[in-house]
Amino acid sequence: MKRILILVALVAIAGVAGVVRSHSKSSDFDKLVSRNAAEDAREEIRQNYELAPGASVELSNINGGIKIETSDTKTAEVLIERLGSSKEALSRRKITVEANANSLRIQGEESDVGIFERLFGSSPSERITLKLPRQVALRTKGVNGSLTVGDIDGPVDVRGINGNIELKLVDKVNADIDIHGINGSVIAEISDVSIDRARHGKYTGRIGDGGSPINANGINGNIRFTRSTESTNKDSSSASEKSKE
Repeated sequence: MKRILILVALVAIAGVAGVVRSHSKSSDFDKLVSRNAAEDAREEIRQNYELAPGASVELSNINGGIKIETSDTKTAEVLIERLGSSKEALSRRKITVEANANSLRIQGEESDVGIFERLFGSSPSERITLKLPRQVALRTKGVNGSLTVGDIDGPVDVRGINGNIELKLVDKVNADIDIHGINGSVIAEISDVSIDRARHGKYTGRIGDGGSPINANGINGNIRFTRSTESTNKDSSSASEKSKE
């Protein structure tokens, strides 16, 4: 019985498609299903904002990867690259950026489009690169892509990530780790990070002496703690100076 119902549904959908095609040779349906991949469209958003120490940085509903670098600065540099099969595809999603001295919010949301665009249109994606002050509170939610985060001197809360996460730490970082609801592994590649697995999908741990919380929930991928290149470069420079002496 179920097979018959499924077959009837497929025939009905095919019939609707045929009716739409018969009414117009250049209909919206034809344009959507025959979109050529060579019609790539790209759009950039570049902005700089001054943030106070401890400012909140939040990213939500992002369809693509996020890379966050940090340094001793008060300026947040934002680069958002939007990619789609066409300019029309780019219009199906929008990215909003809201900022003041105490917060920076970047959010993606679907535009109001017709039923055929929802069914047959391709969705655009984003690549986001942020250069942030270290002294911020970071929160991400609903990211369909990888997340790479540099050293944050403040709380980190990541939720609903469909991709791997890499947290790059400098020397002498102190934080408490609480991870649950993860479909993947937690990997520490540096000695000052200790991880305990309580049960499947739940991990706790500590970086250094403990301190600011690092929380992760609903992660479909691995979480990796690594040493930042900044610390590696400093160690190399120190060793080079000593050898000269």
